[in-house]
Amino acid sequence: MAVDIPVKQQHSPVTGLKGYRLFRIFGFDVKLNLTWLLLAFLITWTLAAGMFPIDYPGLAQQTYWWMGIAGAVGILFSIVFHELSHSLVARHYGLTIRGITLFIFGGMAEMEDEPVNPKAEFMMAVAGPVASIILGIIFVQITNLATALEWHTSGIGVSHYLAMVNIILAVFNLVPAFPLDGGRMLRAALWHWKGNLRDATRIASQFGSGFGFVLMFLGGFAFFLQGNFIGGMWWFLIGIFLHSAAKASYRQLVVRELLSDKPVRRFMNSDPATVAPDVSIEQLLEDYIYRHHYKMFPVVEGKTLKGCISLTDIKDIPKEQREHKTVGELMTPCSSDNTVTPDTDSAKLIAAMARPNARTMYMVVEDNHLLGVISLKDLREYIALKVELEQPEQ
Repeated sequence: MAVDIPVKQQHSPVTGLKGYRLFRIFGFDVKLNLTWLLLAFLITWTLAAGMFPIDYPGLAQQTYWWMGIAGAVGILFSIVFHELSHSLVARHYGLTIRGITLFIFGGMAEMEDEPVNPKAEFMMAVAGPVASIILGIIFVQITNLATALEWHTSGIGVSHYLAMVNIILAVFNLVPAFPLDGGRMLRAALWHWKGNLRDATRIASQFGSGFGFVLMFLGGFAFFLQGNFIGGMWWFLIGIFLHSAAKASYRQLVVRELLSDKPVRRFMNSDPATVAPDVSIEQLLEDYIYRHHYKMFPVVEGKTLKGCISLTDIKDIPKEQREHKTVGELMTPCSSDNTVTPDTDSAKLIAAMARPNARTMYMVVEDNHLLGVISLKDLREYIALKVELEQPEQ
């Protein structure tokens, strides 16, 4: 079973997945996370060693494996088709989609922002199941044509399997459990009814979390009582994933509401520790990094910001050279890669810092003057306090 999860590019169980670009279609990069290879292997093995030999006996073992591979490739195509429908509708409504990523539980379209209104949310969500139903009908027609023309059994078997999978994918994603498509449709309806996106997300996420528990229970039942080890474990893992994704999706929205349109100057450390260019690397380690426990320090000479020095800049310096090398020799100059303005939107900055391998600390600069330092840790601590108090600012 492949799960379709349109997600925002923020800190969550599914965002932050590293993907290798496969191709680009209609302006969207389609990327493959290596975990999808495990899904492809499980699909191929299940089809070749179990389902196809039972449903279509008498074929050569090699044929079954080719059918299994074709089935896995067909599922990849089906998921991309499903996600592409989300992405095209989202773009029609002005939403930015960073790309499509395939991973072990299926695929996700990476949205940068929430939909602008309930209609956009509903139309984007319903596009996926509709696309899967259409694709399923197409494969049904291919199966009927192949049967009428007496094609080889292997082709009939694969097309019939893909027709079934796409219909199941559509039905599964219509379950009103956020962040599945059905859950997003439920959120759109609640949003329209209540006029409040946060309340709608909270309720839809509760449905999603509950559905995740149901899948975990069914998976455990199948595993322990029915002896269906692979199927039971698979449903249990999907349940864990959906439960976590539902809770994370609500937290994402709370984060965006807390930080949106709030400038970085509000959360920055306005009295950061700085280091002079003539300080040795040995002194930097002993008097700054080990004392303050920061990985990056602004380099200031007089009142002028010269750049920054980080662990990345000094980690390859041999111990015997640390006394002779200075911060000024190894520092990184100021650029858009390590600085932000004091009016930068905090919500956009935390989204950027939460991405894989991203910088987690920036210097806040205005007219070449250091105003402060902002870190992912600072923003997360603020968010944790606000969420605990449940008193978001107006």
